[in-house]
Order: sequence, then C-alpha cells, then structure tokens
Amino acid sequence: MRYIFYPGCSQEGTALEYRDSSLAVLRALGADVEELEDWTCCGASVAPVMSDLLGLVLPARNLALAERQADGRDLLVVCSACYTNFRRTAGTLASDRQLHDKVNQALEVENLTYRGTLAARHILDVLANDFGPEAVRARVQKPLEGLTVAPYYGCQTVRPYSPFDNGQRPTSMLPLLEALGVKVHRHSREASCCGTSLLMTKPEVGLTMAGAVLAACEGADCIVTVCPMCHMNLDAYQDKVSRLLGRTVRIPVLYLPQLMGLAFGLPREVLGLRRHVTPVQIDV
Repeated sequence: MRYIFYPGCSQEGTALEYRDSSLAVLRALGADVEELEDWTCCGASVAPVMSDLLGLVLPARNLALAERQADGRDLLVVCSACYTNFRRTAGTLASDRQLHDKVNQALEVENLTYRGTLAARHILDVLANDFGPEAVRARVQKPLEGLTVAPYYGCQTVRPYSPFDNGQRPTSMLPLLEALGVKVHRHSREASCCGTSLLMTKPEVGLTMAGAVLAACEGADCIVTVCPMCHMNLDAYQDKVSRLLGRTVRIPVLYLPQLMGLAFGLPREVLGLRRHVTPVQIDV
C-alpha cells in the first residue's frame, strides 16, 4: 500500500504524537508513506469564515500538489478537520465548473492546476479498509487483553462528506480495536461533537459538550480517538470539566495509532505517550 501523506498543521505541533505514531504503525503494517512536498495549511474550519474563495483555494492548492506527486497514490490525512476540508473542496469544485476555474485562476500564481483526480482518505478508512483487522491482528505482539476502550470518532471523521462509515452510528473502529484484544466500551456519544469550536466563544457550552463525552466513556480504561482537535479537548480540559460536573473525571485519551503501537510492541517514545495532559498508564 502506497500513500502521499498530508500531515496538517496540528501534527507539526500540538499533535506531534499523532503524526509519529501514525507513521510508525503504517510502516509496521508495510505501508509506503511519502510526505506531500511543500504542503501548507488547508484552512480547516477557519479560512471559509474569512473568505469562501480562500476556504477552497487553500485545500485545492494541497490537492493540486498531491495530484502532481501522487503517481496513482491516494492522499492520506490524519486530521479530521483537514479531511473534511479536502472532501468538501473536491465535492464543491466537481459540481461547479465556474468555481473550479476561479480556484485554478488563483492557483496560477504557483503554476498549479487542480484537476480533481485524487482521493483524500482518512487514516481510519485506510486502517479499516486497506489493511483490516486480520492484518492488524497478525502484527500484534502484546495483546491488550483486560483493557476496556471507549471509541470516539467525533463529528467530522464520519460526516458530512465521509463515504466509509455510517455518520450516525459508526463502526469502523470496532474490528480494529477487537483485533488488539481489548474489550470495547460502546456508548451513545461516539459520533457526537466534543465542543472544541465553542471553547473560545462559549466555553461553558464547549466544556459541557466535552463533559458529556467523557461521562459517557466512564467505565472504560481509556478513550481512543482519530481527531487531533477532539483529542486536545478531551485530554486537556478534564480539570475544568470536573469542576463543571462537580466530580472528578480522569480518563486517558489516546490516538488509535498509539494504542495500536502499544499492541504492536513499538517503543513508547515513538508513540509520544508522555505528551498527553492526562497521564497514560497502560501496562502491556
């Protein structure tokens, strides 16, 4: 399996452990991963607020670069916001020729042309469908038996543009988790919003939403997610959520590739487990 890898901004800083663990796990599974050359911020959910055109040009620039480099490979994305942005841009430009031409006019300054020939895919899609649970199970060296894990997809991984899972009741993570040997803690908030976008403008609302997810996951040994914004919100704000709820909430939040890396026997320093705000204490 060969991919062009788009890191995204957060994977260069606050979610560096997501990037490192993702690459380590993909390579352990035998994937050939090459980073997209000269990539830039895709604008995520911020650029469209400033300008509709900018919100399309920024992701289209990266997609055009990937088309030039792809050689038949898909674009692998680990950030759910970036993934949503790429999928939205591809769908929008495919349905509006005039807007497509306008975006390409903006890209001419870099001698780039977006053609719409490349698929952006989320790492969860790749792990679940290109490799699957059997390939994951075959790579496990330290089964995580006795560990109860709550999956959390968040609101952008499986909707509104994702074709690989059910937007309301996603299940793509379940076979992968079971292949690691864990017990899965199903809950009603698996695909609900964690409130990240509201933390700056309406913090109490954002914390209430994060608290609802954390409360639904109580009883599990850890939460596993595939979105850097969700991870930050659920991992870093547990003290504030505890004060809001009037009781202590303390549960480690890992990225799916980190948990897979533990089961694969990869070095903990590669997985970046010490970078978390809420300590990760999982013995394997």
